[in-house]
Amino acid sequence: MSPVTTTDSDTVLLGRVTSAVHAAGDRLRERCTPHARGVGLDEIVTEIHANDDAVLDVLKEPLLAARPGANWVDDELAGGALPPGEWWIVDPAEGNINHVHGMPDWAVTATLVRDNRPVLTVVHLPLTGDDYTALAGGGAHLNGVPLRVSAKTDLGAALTGTGQARPGEGERTFHRIGASVTQMLIHGLVVRVSVPGTLQLIHVAAGRTDAFWQFSDVRSGLVAGALLVTEAGGTVTDIRGNPWSPASPDFLAAAPGVHAAAVAALSPVA
Repeated sequence: MSPVTTTDSDTVLLGRVTSAVHAAGDRLRERCTPHARGVGLDEIVTEIHANDDAVLDVLKEPLLAARPGANWVDDELAGGALPPGEWWIVDPAEGNINHVHGMPDWAVTATLVRDNRPVLTVVHLPLTGDDYTALAGGGAHLNGVPLRVSAKTDLGAALTGTGQARPGEGERTFHRIGASVTQMLIHGLVVRVSVPGTLQLIHVAAGRTDAFWQFSDVRSGLVAGALLVTEAGGTVTDIRGNPWSPASPDFLAAAPGVHAAAVAALSPVA
C-alpha cells in the first residue's frame, strides 16, 4: 500500500472520530446479550439490521460534520475503488454476526479514505474499551501505545488467519478459502479461520499473529486493518504480492519477515 501523509487537521479529527465510535459502542454494548438472538435466518438478519440501525445515526452525523465535504459509503459490504476525494468507510457493528450470537468478537470501526488510500482509522472494542488507532505517517497505536508487527522470519513458526468477508460469496470463493487454508497449514504453524477480518488484522498489527489473507474486496473489512498493519511496520499487498488498493480482488497483510513466504505458499491458489 502506497504511503500517504496526514495533515494537522487529521490529528485533530482523530479525537472526534474516537468520540463518535465510543458513543456508538456504548449503544451497541447495551444491546449485547450473553445468548444468541434468533434461530432462523430471517430472525438473524433482522437482529443484524437492528444493530446497525441502532448506532448508525450516532456515527454518521458527527463524522460528516467533522469532515465537511467528505462522502459516505452507504453499503458496508461494497467493494472496489471509490471515486476521487474523501470517503468515510464505517462499520457500525464489525463482526455483527458475533454480536447477535452472544460472542465478544465485534467492534465499531470508522476509516477516512482519501483518494482510495486510508489515512485515519479508529477500531473500538466496546467490551474491553480498547482503541486501535492509526494515522498515515503517524504510526499505529493501542490505547496510545505504539504497535509493531511480528519480527518472525520463518513461516513455519507463523500463526496466520483468514475468513470469509460475507455470507454467500459463491462456491468458487469458498473452494479457494479451503485450498488456501490447506496451503498455509502445510507451510505455516497454525491457521485461524474466523470473522471479522478487522479483528484478525488488529492482531497482525500488534504482532500477536503473523499474517492474514482474504479473497475479498469488501472495503469495510479491510481498510482499517490495512492502515493499522502498514503503520505498525507490516506489508500489505494482494495475494500475488502486488501493491494493495480497494480495487484489488484479494488481500494479504503480513509481518515483513514472512510476507514473501506467505505469497509463495498462497500462489497456487492465487
